[in-house]
Amino acid sequence: MKKLKGVIVGAGYFSQFHGDAWSRMPDVEIVAVCDKDVQKAKLYAKHYGIPSVYSDLKVMFDTHQPDFVDIVTPPATHKSIIKAAIAKGIHIICQKPLADTFKEAKEIRELVKRAGVRFMVHENWRFQPWYREIKAQLQAGIIGKKIFQYTFKMRLGDGWGEDAYLDRQPYFRNMPRLLIHETGVHFVDTFRYLEGEVSEVYANLKTLNPIIAGEDTGMVFFKFKSGCTALFDANRYHEPTYNNARYTFGEMWVEGEKGSLMLHPNGQISIKPLGEPLYQLPFKPSENGFSGDSVYACQAHFIKGIQMNTPFETGIDDYVKTLKVVEAIYQSHQEKTIYAINRVK
Repeated sequence: MKKLKGVIVGAGYFSQFHGDAWSRMPDVEIVAVCDKDVQKAKLYAKHYGIPSVYSDLKVMFDTHQPDFVDIVTPPATHKSIIKAAIAKGIHIICQKPLADTFKEAKEIRELVKRAGVRFMVHENWRFQPWYREIKAQLQAGIIGKKIFQYTFKMRLGDGWGEDAYLDRQPYFRNMPRLLIHETGVHFVDTFRYLEGEVSEVYANLKTLNPIIAGEDTGMVFFKFKSGCTALFDANRYHEPTYNNARYTFGEMWVEGEKGSLMLHPNGQISIKPLGEPLYQLPFKPSENGFSGDSVYACQAHFIKGIQMNTPFETGIDDYVKTLKVVEAIYQSHQEKTIYAINRVK
C-alpha cells in the first residue's frame, strides 16, 4: 500500500504531538508544514524531518497536491482552511474546537457534506487507551450491564495567576468560552463514546481568575437517554494532588449495578465488585506521545479510514452531536435551568 502524502497547517504548541505521531507512521509521509510564522515552521520542520516550509497555504497545496491536510490552528481559522482544502479535493483532519460558534460548526458540516473529501475531527480523548479499556470492560459487564453514574474530577492548575496559560496556549486568555468549549468538549465526547447520547444537562460555570475572558471552573450534570447520569467537576485554576495533571487529566469513577470502576491519574484502572475486594486490572497504558499516545491512535484511525474507506468515529455528523451538548451546557448555565439537548438547533 502506497504512503499517504500529508501536509500540516500550524506549528504551535499542540502540533508537536501531531508531528511526533506522523513521524512514527510507516504509511504516512509529511511533505510540508505551513505557518504564518515562518521561523516557527522552519524549526518544526527541522525537528520532524519535514522537507518543505510555507507561509502561504494555497501555494503549499498547489505545490504538493497532498492526499490529506492536518489542521492544527486556532478555531477561528478552520473554516477558511477547510474551504481551501475542499477546493483541491484534499482529505481533512482538523483539531478541535472545530469552530468558535455552533453556527459556524454547522456551516462547516454543510461544506463537508457537499464535498467529495473525507473529514474527521481530531478528537483524541476517546482514543486514550484507558477509555478504550474501560469501554471494553463495561461491554463485558465487569460491573454489571446497567451503569448508574460516571463522575470525572479534573484539576489542571495552569489557570491561576497573572501568567495563566502564557507558557502553552496564550490565546486561551481571550476566549469568551474556555473551560467547556476548549477542554470540556473532550469529556462530552468521551461520555458519549462510553454511554451513548445525552438527553439533558444542567451546568453552573464560573470564572475564578479575573484576568481571563472565559469560564475556568464548572460543574456539569448529564442525563443520558439510557437513564444513566454523569458529573463533570472541572477546574483549570486549582492544582491537582498528583504529579502529572496532563496524563489522564483527572480521575473517573464509573458505578454500575455490580460494582465500581476507577480510573487513576497514572492511567491504571481498579475494579471494586460489590462485596468483594478491590483489585487492579493488568493494564499498563503507553507513556509515548500525548496522554497514552492518543494522538497517534487518533491519527492512525484517520489514515485507516482513508485507506479502507471506513467510517471515522469522530466524523462531522457524529461530532456535531457532541457540539450540541456543549451548546446546551452554555444555554443551561445562562438560563440557570435543566436544558434538553433537542432544544439546540
